[in-house]
Amino acid sequence: MIDQIKGLHHVTSMAASARGNNKFFTDTLGLRRVKQTVNFDAPDVYHLYYGDEVGTPGSVMTYFPFPHIARGRPGTGEVGTTVFAVPEGSLGYWANRLAAKGSLEMKADEAFGEKRLNFFGPDGDGFALAEVKNDARTGWTGNGVDADHAIRGFHSASMRLRDEGATVELLKFMGYQEVDRKDGVTRLAIPGGNGADTIDIETMPNIARAQQGAGSVHHIAFAVENRAKQLEVRKALMDTGYQVTPVIDRDYFWAIYFRTPGGVLFEIATNEPGFDRDEDTAHLGQALQLPNQHRHLRSYLEEHLEKLEG
Repeated sequence: MIDQIKGLHHVTSMAASARGNNKFFTDTLGLRRVKQTVNFDAPDVYHLYYGDEVGTPGSVMTYFPFPHIARGRPGTGEVGTTVFAVPEGSLGYWANRLAAKGSLEMKADEAFGEKRLNFFGPDGDGFALAEVKNDARTGWTGNGVDADHAIRGFHSASMRLRDEGATVELLKFMGYQEVDRKDGVTRLAIPGGNGADTIDIETMPNIARAQQGAGSVHHIAFAVENRAKQLEVRKALMDTGYQVTPVIDRDYFWAIYFRTPGGVLFEIATNEPGFDRDEDTAHLGQALQLPNQHRHLRSYLEEHLEKLEG
């Protein structure tokens, strides 16, 4: 069994509008934009990162805003709901805030004894806020959400699968333990993880496969401390029969990828070097940062990329 993984690192989704996406995560949810860069494989598309003050692994939601992309079709073989942790007693605040910002479709419920508020992002993205008692993580308060209510980071992610068996076994191999089952949902968690250490598996045998588009999660990334730990995980996965990519330099972390039996794309990402490698903490996310291979495109990109504000 792998013991190097400590929970989620980031979740990456797709959007139709960079400006709308930026407004939702910074103005509505109050997260910090910790990086604006571009897609390594499509430099005319942003890669936007939102999280806490420094983009701590386990707090970072990232997006590829593809202009005019069609909306995704929900289904199986994908991450269905990304859940953020908020302080106990804060859901009333968030219901009022979301309503004031234009989020009209909200549903309060309870899952595994935790109060939640479900809502949608601008592209139909599935989100929830879960009240967590004594979460020691510090939320970002720079965008108008006070410390008593600020999002602490991820709580969990929920995957919709036609058959849970092989994916549950994979997650157990990755260090997760089954902690509960209820109403067709299997909950797994990493003991002593990073706070973003829970995965829910929803089994939906009669639901068609998802079709990716705006609002869909592209991949979900799990955190390891460093490159040495990552190589240990890569070897263990390959020894088990998974086809894993070589290590790829993503500027702010090192990444490997593999496709799970249920169809979800998994990434294992390092906590190093972090988002302050090319910007100081006080100015994270304020300027467009480009990978080395795309720096010659700066003038073109600054002219043609959608303005995030204004």
